Amino acid sequence: MSDTAASHGLRVDVVTLFPGIVAGALGESIMGRAQKAGLLDLRLHQLRNHATDKHRITDDRPYGGGPGMVMKCEPVFAAVESILGPDLATTPRILLSPQGTPFSQEIARRLVTLPRILLICGHYEGVDERIREQLATEELSIGDYVLTNGALAAAVVIDAVARLIPGVLGDAGSPADESHSGQGLEYPQYTRPVEFRGSRVPEILLSGNHAAVDAWRREQSRARTLRQRPDIARRLGLA
Repeated sequence: MSDTAASHGLRVDVVTLFPGIVAGALGESIMGRAQKAGLLDLRLHQLRNHATDKHRITDDRPYGGGPGMVMKCEPVFAAVESILGPDLATTPRILLSPQGTPFSQEIARRLVTLPRILLICGHYEGVDERIREQLATEELSIGDYVLTNGALAAAVVIDAVARLIPGVLGDAGSPADESHSGQGLEYPQYTRPVEFRGSRVPEILLSGNHAAVDAWRREQSRARTLRQRPDIARRLGLA
């Protein structure tokens, strides 16, 4: 959606040099339908529009020397303050950065309860520290690796949060059954055909005994979590 989109559902403002990355990632499938239905109000803001020099420069060399370029304070502060206006003090301003708190399902559940959030996408070698200290209210990382820019991370965060909005997913129970929902990793899933290349769907899933199926799924979830993510198993007391 553009800057002039009508306000519906959860509003997410994204300040970035590459709005097309976010628009492309979230314009299809479930997220595209969520926007059309008014459940997700996604507004993308080109950072260069808030630079005041004739070349729309948003970066400069780092003081003290070193490789790369650093995002400047002025256009980022100007963009965020212009976009939020009177909502500046009450809207979470999240900087996407590899130095941030690891993003999790728990954080997604917290953010989806809010009426509005703003994401600041880093780029180049990083951002001027004053953006982190004075403008951002929190800092999130989607993993222990470095991306070419924060727009990719913003798309990931928005997708994880927006899919929790009631009505976005077709099945209201889907978010509760998935991996990282608070019950451990998701149990194995199967669909037709019953047999494929010598591998057969477990008989319990064909039995029609819903209580037995539920018990099997709980045990499979527990076993998979213990095997693949012992850190989660310890946190949930599954060991």
